[in-house]
Amino acid sequence: MNFQESFSVSLSGLSTHKLRTFLTMLGIIFGVAAVIAMLSIGAGARKEALDQIKLLGMNNVIIRSRPIETQDDSRGVVIEARGLTMEDARSLNILNPLVSSAIPQKEITDVRITRSSEEIYGTVIGTQPDLRTALNLDLTGGNFFNYQDGHDSRRVCVLGYAIKKQLFLYEEAVGKRVKIGDVWFTVSGVMAPKPRSTGKGGVGDRDLNYDVYVPLSTASLRFDIDPAQSEVDQIILRVNDETRIKEASNLARDLLLLRHNSKEDFAIIVPEELLRQSQRTQRIFNIVMGAIAGISLLVGGIGIMNIMLASILERTREIGVRRAIGATRKDILGQFLIESILLSFGGGLIGVFLGFVMTQVISSYANWTTIIDFGSVVLAFCVSASIGIIFGIYPARKAARLDPIESLRYE
Repeated sequence: MNFQESFSVSLSGLSTHKLRTFLTMLGIIFGVAAVIAMLSIGAGARKEALDQIKLLGMNNVIIRSRPIETQDDSRGVVIEARGLTMEDARSLNILNPLVSSAIPQKEITDVRITRSSEEIYGTVIGTQPDLRTALNLDLTGGNFFNYQDGHDSRRVCVLGYAIKKQLFLYEEAVGKRVKIGDVWFTVSGVMAPKPRSTGKGGVGDRDLNYDVYVPLSTASLRFDIDPAQSEVDQIILRVNDETRIKEASNLARDLLLLRHNSKEDFAIIVPEELLRQSQRTQRIFNIVMGAIAGISLLVGGIGIMNIMLASILERTREIGVRRAIGATRKDILGQFLIESILLSFGGGLIGVFLGFVMTQVISSYANWTTIIDFGSVVLAFCVSASIGIIFGIYPARKAARLDPIESLRYE
Protein backbone atom coordinates (compact mmCIF):
# COMPACT_ATOMS: atom_id res chain seq x y z
CA MET A 1 0.00 0.00 0.00
CA ASN A 2 1.46 3.36 -1.02
CA PHE A 3 1.54 6.62 0.95
CA GLN A 4 -1.54 8.05 -0.78
CA GLU A 5 -3.68 5.09 0.26
CA SER A 6 -2.34 5.22 3.85
CA PHE A 7 -3.09 8.94 4.01
CA SER A 8 -6.63 8.40 2.68
CA VAL A 9 -7.35 5.60 5.18
CA SER A 10 -5.92 7.69 8.07
CA LEU A 11 -7.97 10.75 7.12
CA SER A 12 -11.10 8.62 6.86
CA GLY A 13 -10.46 7.20 10.32
CA LEU A 14 -10.15 10.66 11.86
CA SER A 15 -13.17 12.12 10.07
CA THR A 16 -15.37 9.29 11.36
CA HIS A 17 -15.11 10.74 14.90
CA LYS A 18 -14.90 14.49 14.27
CA LEU A 19 -15.66 15.66 17.82
CA ARG A 20 -13.17 13.24 19.37
CA THR A 21 -10.54 14.31 16.84
CA PHE A 22 -11.08 17.99 17.67
CA LEU A 23 -10.98 17.40 21.43
CA THR A 24 -7.74 15.44 20.99
CA MET A 25 -6.19 18.38 19.13
CA LEU A 26 -7.12 20.93 21.83
CA GLY A 27 -3.94 20.33 23.86
CA ILE A 28 -1.78 20.93 20.78
CA ILE A 29 -3.87 23.97 19.78
CA PHE A 30 -3.50 25.72 23.13
CA GLY A 31 0.14 24.69 23.46
CA VAL A 32 1.12 26.14 20.08
CA ALA A 33 -0.93 29.29 20.69
CA ALA A 34 0.74 29.74 24.09
CA VAL A 35 4.22 29.35 22.56
CA ILE A 36 3.51 31.96 19.87
CA ALA A 37 1.91 34.37 22.35
CA MET A 38 4.79 33.90 24.82
CA LEU A 39 7.48 34.51 22.22
CA SER A 40 5.65 37.52 20.77
CA ILE A 41 5.24 39.08 24.22
CA GLY A 42 8.91 38.38 24.96
CA ALA A 43 10.00 39.98 21.67
CA GLY A 44 7.78 42.98 22.36
CA ALA A 45 9.19 43.33 25.88
CA ARG A 46 12.74 43.21 24.52
CA LYS A 47 11.99 45.93 21.99
CA GLU A 48 10.22 48.09 24.57
CA ALA A 49 13.11 47.74 27.03
CA LEU A 50 15.65 48.67 24.37
CA ASP A 51 13.53 51.63 23.26
CA GLN A 52 13.34 52.90 26.85
CA ILE A 53 17.10 52.53 27.31
CA LYS A 54 17.70 54.39 24.04
CA LEU A 55 15.61 57.26 25.40
CA LEU A 56 18.02 57.51 28.35
CA GLY A 57 21.26 56.62 26.57
CA MET A 58 23.39 53.63 27.51
CA ASN A 59 26.40 55.83 28.37
CA ASN A 60 24.40 58.13 30.62
CA VAL A 61 23.61 58.41 34.30
CA ILE A 62 20.29 60.09 35.10
CA ILE A 63 19.96 62.08 38.32
CA ARG A 64 16.40 63.07 39.22
CA SER A 65 15.56 65.74 41.77
CA ARG A 66 13.62 64.50 44.81
CA PRO A 67 12.95 67.29 47.32
CA ILE A 68 12.59 66.22 50.95
CA GLU A 69 9.52 67.48 52.82
CA THR A 70 8.56 66.96 56.46
CA GLN A 71 5.35 67.66 58.36
CA ASP A 72 5.64 70.18 61.19
CA ASP A 73 2.53 70.65 63.36
CA SER A 74 3.25 74.34 63.95
CA ARG A 75 4.44 75.31 60.46
CA GLY A 76 2.79 72.71 58.22
CA VAL A 77 4.89 71.19 55.45
CA VAL A 78 8.56 72.13 55.75
CA ILE A 79 10.98 71.60 52.87
CA GLU A 80 14.26 70.30 54.24
CA ALA A 81 16.03 69.97 50.89
CA ARG A 82 14.93 71.43 47.56
CA GLY A 83 16.71 68.99 45.25
CA LEU A 84 19.11 69.69 42.40
CA THR A 85 20.51 73.05 41.34
CA MET A 86 22.43 74.50 38.41
CA GLU A 87 25.50 74.63 40.65
CA ASP A 88 25.19 70.86 41.16
CA ALA A 89 25.43 70.37 37.40
CA ARG A 90 28.47 72.65 37.15
CA SER A 91 30.19 70.86 40.04
CA LEU A 92 29.55 67.43 38.57
CA ASN A 93 30.93 68.60 35.24
CA ILE A 94 34.11 69.93 36.82
CA LEU A 95 34.79 67.53 39.70
CA ASN A 96 33.80 64.17 38.18
CA PRO A 97 36.68 63.12 35.89
CA LEU A 98 34.61 60.26 34.41
CA VAL A 99 31.96 62.63 33.06
CA SER A 100 32.31 64.51 29.76
CA SER A 101 29.23 66.68 30.35
CA ALA A 102 26.52 67.29 32.94
CA ILE A 103 23.32 68.50 31.30
CA PRO A 104 20.64 70.08 33.53
CA GLN A 105 16.95 70.03 32.63
CA LYS A 106 13.90 71.86 33.91
CA GLU A 107 10.43 70.55 33.04
CA ILE A 108 7.32 72.75 32.89
CA THR A 109 4.23 70.64 32.32
CA ASP A 110 0.83 71.40 30.79
CA VAL A 111 1.96 74.47 28.88
CA ARG A 112 -0.37 75.76 26.17
CA ILE A 113 1.23 76.02 22.73
CA THR A 114 -0.70 77.89 20.05
CA ARG A 115 -0.44 78.90 16.40
CA SER A 116 -3.28 80.77 14.74
CA SER A 117 -6.45 78.94 15.83
CA GLU A 118 -4.67 75.69 16.67
CA GLU A 119 -3.61 74.92 20.23
CA ILE A 120 -2.11 71.97 22.08
CA TYR A 121 -0.71 71.29 25.53
CA GLY A 122 2.79 69.94 26.03
CA THR A 123 5.81 69.86 28.32
CA VAL A 124 8.50 72.53 27.99
CA ILE A 125 12.00 71.15 28.57
CA GLY A 126 14.56 73.80 29.45
CA THR A 127 18.00 72.31 28.74
CA GLN A 128 21.36 72.72 27.00
CA PRO A 129 22.51 71.83 23.46
CA ASP A 130 24.54 68.82 24.66
CA LEU A 131 21.26 67.03 25.33
CA ARG A 132 20.99 66.15 21.65
CA THR A 133 24.30 64.26 21.71
CA ALA A 134 23.67 62.65 25.11
CA LEU A 135 20.27 61.21 24.10
CA ASN A 136 21.05 60.72 20.38
CA LEU A 137 18.11 62.91 19.43
CA ASP A 138 17.18 62.94 15.74
CA LEU A 139 15.61 65.88 13.95
CA THR A 140 13.39 65.76 10.86
CA GLY A 141 14.12 69.37 10.05
CA GLY A 142 16.10 72.40 11.19
CA ASN A 143 18.67 72.39 13.97
CA PHE A 144 18.88 72.15 17.74
CA PHE A 145 19.56 75.48 19.49
CA ASN A 146 23.20 76.28 20.33
CA TYR A 147 25.08 77.67 23.33
CA GLN A 148 24.88 81.22 21.98
CA ASP A 149 21.09 80.92 22.02
CA GLY A 150 21.32 79.91 25.67
CA HIS A 151 23.81 82.63 26.54
CA ASP A 152 21.53 85.30 25.05
CA SER A 153 18.32 83.66 26.38
CA ARG A 154 16.90 83.66 22.89
CA ARG A 155 13.29 82.64 22.27
CA VAL A 156 13.96 79.64 20.08
CA CYS A 157 12.47 76.16 20.42
CA VAL A 158 12.56 72.65 19.02
CA LEU A 159 9.10 71.13 18.63
CA GLY A 160 8.19 67.53 19.38
CA TYR A 161 6.89 65.56 16.42
CA ALA A 162 3.25 65.40 17.61
CA ILE A 163 3.12 69.14 18.37
CA LYS A 164 4.53 70.03 14.95
CA LYS A 165 2.05 67.69 13.26
CA GLN A 166 -0.97 69.21 15.02
CA LEU A 167 0.05 72.86 14.68
CA PHE A 168 1.52 72.77 11.17
CA LEU A 169 0.20 69.57 9.56
CA TYR A 170 2.32 69.17 6.41
CA GLU A 171 3.53 72.77 6.38
CA GLU A 172 7.19 73.55 7.06
CA ALA A 173 7.60 74.62 10.71
CA VAL A 174 11.25 75.72 10.83
CA GLY A 175 11.51 79.50 10.93
CA LYS A 176 7.84 79.96 11.87
CA ARG A 177 6.63 81.32 15.21
CA VAL A 178 4.55 79.62 17.90
CA LYS A 179 3.24 80.96 21.19
CA ILE A 180 4.35 78.96 24.21
CA GLY A 181 2.40 80.13 27.23
CA ASP A 182 2.37 83.90 26.77
CA VAL A 183 5.69 84.14 24.90
CA TRP A 184 6.37 83.93 21.17
CA PHE A 185 9.14 81.54 20.07
CA THR A 186 10.78 80.87 16.72
CA VAL A 187 10.96 77.21 15.69
CA SER A 188 14.57 76.22 15.06
CA GLY A 189 13.98 72.48 14.57
CA VAL A 190 11.51 69.58 14.70
CA MET A 191 12.16 66.30 16.52
CA ALA A 192 11.84 62.91 14.87
CA PRO A 193 9.10 60.57 16.24
CA LYS A 194 10.03 58.89 19.52
CA PRO A 195 8.51 55.89 21.35
CA ARG A 196 6.34 56.59 24.34
CA SER A 197 8.10 56.52 27.69
CA THR A 198 6.64 53.91 30.04
CA GLY A 199 8.04 55.51 33.18
CA LYS A 200 10.66 52.77 33.63
CA GLY A 201 13.44 55.30 33.38
CA GLY A 202 14.19 58.86 34.29
CA VAL A 203 11.85 60.58 31.86
CA GLY A 204 8.51 59.71 33.45
CA ASP A 205 5.44 58.12 31.93
CA ARG A 206 4.44 60.37 29.06
CA ASP A 207 4.51 60.79 25.30
CA LEU A 208 7.82 62.48 24.48
CA ASN A 209 6.48 63.63 21.13
CA TYR A 210 4.62 66.36 23.04
CA ASP A 211 7.82 67.91 24.43
CA VAL A 212 9.19 71.31 23.43
CA TYR A 213 12.89 72.02 23.98
CA VAL A 214 14.07 75.56 24.79
CA PRO A 215 17.34 76.95 26.22
CA LEU A 216 17.43 76.52 30.00
CA SER A 217 18.19 80.20 30.57
CA THR A 218 15.15 81.14 28.46
CA ALA A 219 12.90 78.77 30.40
CA SER A 220 14.06 80.24 33.72
CA LEU A 221 13.51 83.79 32.47
CA ARG A 222 10.29 83.46 30.49
CA PHE A 223 8.17 80.99 32.47
CA ASP A 224 6.70 81.18 35.95
CA ILE A 225 8.46 78.57 38.06
CA ASP A 226 7.39 77.85 41.62
CA PRO A 227 10.27 78.97 43.89
CA ALA A 228 9.45 76.08 46.23
CA GLN A 229 10.38 73.62 43.48
CA SER A 230 13.88 72.43 42.74
CA GLU A 231 15.90 74.65 40.42
CA VAL A 232 16.67 71.68 38.17
CA ASP A 233 14.47 68.59 37.72
CA GLN A 234 17.08 66.36 36.18
CA ILE A 235 20.80 66.18 35.37
CA ILE A 236 22.10 63.84 32.68
CA LEU A 237 25.71 62.77 33.09
CA ARG A 238 27.41 61.61 29.91
CA VAL A 239 30.12 59.12 30.91
CA ASN A 240 33.31 58.86 28.86
CA ASP A 241 33.90 55.14 29.40
CA GLU A 242 30.84 52.86 29.32
CA THR A 243 32.69 50.25 31.42
CA ARG A 244 32.93 52.75 34.30
CA ILE A 245 29.30 53.87 34.46
CA LYS A 246 28.74 52.37 37.90
CA GLU A 247 31.90 54.04 39.20
CA ALA A 248 30.80 57.38 37.75
CA SER A 249 27.34 57.10 39.37
CA ASN A 250 28.88 56.29 42.79
CA LEU A 251 31.21 59.29 42.54
CA ALA A 252 28.31 61.54 41.54
CA ARG A 253 26.33 60.34 44.56
CA ASP A 254 29.24 61.11 46.91
CA LEU A 255 29.73 64.61 45.44
CA LEU A 256 26.03 65.46 45.72
CA LEU A 257 25.82 64.20 49.30
CA LEU A 258 28.74 66.49 50.21
CA ARG A 259 27.03 69.45 48.56
CA HIS A 260 23.61 68.69 50.11
CA ASN A 261 24.75 68.12 53.70
CA SER A 262 24.22 64.34 53.44
CA LYS A 263 20.54 64.79 52.50
CA GLU A 264 19.71 62.48 49.58
CA ASP A 265 17.20 64.72 47.83
CA PHE A 266 17.91 63.07 44.48
CA ALA A 267 17.62 59.66 42.80
CA ILE A 268 20.26 58.17 40.53
CA ILE A 269 19.19 55.98 37.61
CA VAL A 270 21.68 53.91 35.61
CA PRO A 271 20.13 52.81 32.27
CA GLU A 272 22.54 49.88 31.99
CA GLU A 273 21.24 48.49 35.28
CA LEU A 274 17.66 49.04 34.13
CA LEU A 275 18.41 46.97 31.03
CA ARG A 276 19.89 44.14 33.10
CA GLN A 277 16.90 44.19 35.45
CA SER A 278 14.51 44.12 32.51
CA GLN A 279 16.37 41.17 31.00
CA ARG A 280 16.26 39.27 34.32
CA THR A 281 12.51 39.88 34.64
CA GLN A 282 11.98 38.81 31.04
CA ARG A 283 13.96 35.60 31.55
CA ILE A 284 11.76 34.67 34.52
CA PHE A 285 8.65 35.46 32.46
CA ASN A 286 9.92 33.32 29.56
CA ILE A 287 10.67 30.40 31.88
CA VAL A 288 7.19 30.52 33.44
CA MET A 289 5.38 30.93 30.12
CA GLY A 290 7.61 28.32 28.47
CA ALA A 291 6.77 25.84 31.23
CA ILE A 292 3.04 26.50 30.77
CA ALA A 293 3.30 26.09 26.99
CA GLY A 294 5.43 22.97 27.41
CA ILE A 295 2.92 21.39 29.78
CA SER A 296 0.10 22.18 27.31
CA LEU A 297 2.00 20.48 24.50
CA LEU A 298 2.87 17.52 26.73
CA VAL A 299 -0.79 17.12 27.69
CA GLY A 300 -1.68 17.36 24.01
CA GLY A 301 0.83 14.64 23.17
CA ILE A 302 -0.46 12.37 25.93
CA GLY A 303 -4.00 12.99 24.65
CA ILE A 304 -2.94 11.91 21.16
CA MET A 305 -1.33 8.74 22.51
CA ASN A 306 -4.37 7.95 24.63
CA ILE A 307 -6.81 8.40 21.76
CA MET A 308 -4.65 6.41 19.37
CA LEU A 309 -4.46 3.52 21.84
CA ALA A 310 -8.23 3.61 22.28
CA SER A 311 -8.65 3.77 18.51
CA ILE A 312 -6.50 0.67 18.07
CA LEU A 313 -8.73 -1.27 20.48
CA GLU A 314 -11.82 -0.15 18.58
CA ARG A 315 -10.33 -1.05 15.21
CA THR A 316 -8.55 -4.28 16.10
CA ARG A 317 -10.81 -6.30 13.84
CA GLU A 318 -10.27 -3.80 11.01
CA ILE A 319 -6.50 -4.21 11.43
CA GLY A 320 -6.91 -8.02 11.25
CA VAL A 321 -8.95 -7.74 8.04
CA ARG A 322 -6.38 -5.46 6.44
CA ARG A 323 -3.55 -7.79 7.41
CA ALA A 324 -5.52 -10.74 6.01
CA ILE A 325 -5.93 -9.13 2.60
CA GLY A 326 -2.25 -8.29 2.28
CA ALA A 327 -1.39 -5.20 4.35
CA THR A 328 2.05 -5.43 5.92
CA ARG A 329 3.14 -4.35 9.38
CA LYS A 330 4.78 -1.33 7.73
CA ASP A 331 1.43 -0.36 6.19
CA ILE A 332 -0.35 -0.53 9.57
CA LEU A 333 2.49 1.39 11.24
CA GLY A 334 2.30 4.08 8.57
CA GLN A 335 -1.48 4.36 8.80
CA PHE A 336 -1.61 5.04 12.54
CA LEU A 337 1.53 7.19 12.53
CA ILE A 338 0.00 9.36 9.81
CA GLU A 339 -3.16 9.72 11.92
CA SER A 340 -1.19 11.00 14.92
CA ILE A 341 0.81 13.36 12.71
CA LEU A 342 -2.42 14.68 11.15
CA LEU A 343 -3.79 15.33 14.63
CA SER A 344 -0.71 17.33 15.65
CA PHE A 345 -0.44 19.00 12.22
CA GLY A 346 -4.07 20.15 12.29
CA GLY A 347 -3.76 21.23 15.92
CA GLY A 348 -0.59 23.14 15.01
CA LEU A 349 -2.31 25.02 12.18
CA ILE A 350 -5.28 26.00 14.34
CA GLY A 351 -2.86 26.87 17.19
CA VAL A 352 -0.90 29.21 14.92
CA PHE A 353 -4.11 31.02 13.97
CA LEU A 354 -5.19 31.20 17.62
CA GLY A 355 -1.71 32.47 18.57
CA PHE A 356 -2.07 35.36 16.11
CA VAL A 357 -5.50 36.18 17.55
CA MET A 358 -4.19 36.02 21.13
CA THR A 359 -1.32 38.40 20.41
CA GLN A 360 -3.72 40.92 18.85
CA VAL A 361 -6.08 40.67 21.83
CA ILE A 362 -3.20 41.05 24.30
CA SER A 363 -1.84 44.04 22.38
CA SER A 364 -5.25 45.74 22.17
CA TYR A 365 -6.68 45.15 25.64
CA ALA A 366 -3.60 44.72 27.86
CA ASN A 367 -1.71 47.53 26.07
CA TRP A 368 1.39 45.33 25.78
CA THR A 369 3.81 45.53 22.89
CA THR A 370 3.80 42.23 20.95
CA ILE A 371 5.94 41.25 17.97
CA ILE A 372 5.19 38.06 16.04
CA ASP A 373 8.40 36.61 14.68
CA PHE A 374 8.25 34.16 11.75
CA GLY A 375 10.87 32.04 13.50
CA SER A 376 8.65 31.61 16.57
CA VAL A 377 5.76 30.45 14.37
CA VAL A 378 7.98 27.89 12.63
CA LEU A 379 9.38 26.74 15.99
CA ALA A 380 5.91 26.25 17.51
CA PHE A 381 4.66 24.41 14.42
CA CYS A 382 7.71 22.12 14.26
CA VAL A 383 7.34 21.29 17.96
CA SER A 384 3.67 20.35 17.44
CA ALA A 385 4.58 18.13 14.48
CA SER A 386 7.29 16.47 16.56
CA ILE A 387 4.77 15.80 19.32
CA GLY A 388 2.65 13.87 16.82
CA ILE A 389 5.59 11.73 15.77
CA ILE A 390 6.95 11.11 19.27
CA PHE A 391 3.63 10.24 20.90
CA GLY A 392 2.30 8.40 17.85
CA ILE A 393 5.16 5.93 17.43
CA TYR A 394 4.20 3.68 20.36
CA PRO A 395 0.50 3.26 19.41
CA ALA A 396 1.46 2.75 15.75
CA ARG A 397 4.04 0.08 16.62
CA LYS A 398 1.54 -1.63 18.90
CA ALA A 399 -1.02 -1.72 16.08
CA ALA A 400 1.55 -3.07 13.63
CA ARG A 401 2.53 -5.91 15.98
CA LEU A 402 -1.01 -7.23 16.48
CA ASP A 403 -1.42 -10.85 15.47
CA PRO A 404 -3.72 -11.03 12.40
CA ILE A 405 -5.51 -14.21 13.58
CA GLU A 406 -6.17 -12.82 17.05
CA SER A 407 -7.29 -9.51 15.54
CA LEU A 408 -9.87 -11.24 13.36
CA ARG A 409 -11.27 -13.03 16.43
CA TYR A 410 -11.44 -9.78 18.47
CA GLU A 411 -14.96 -8.60 19.28
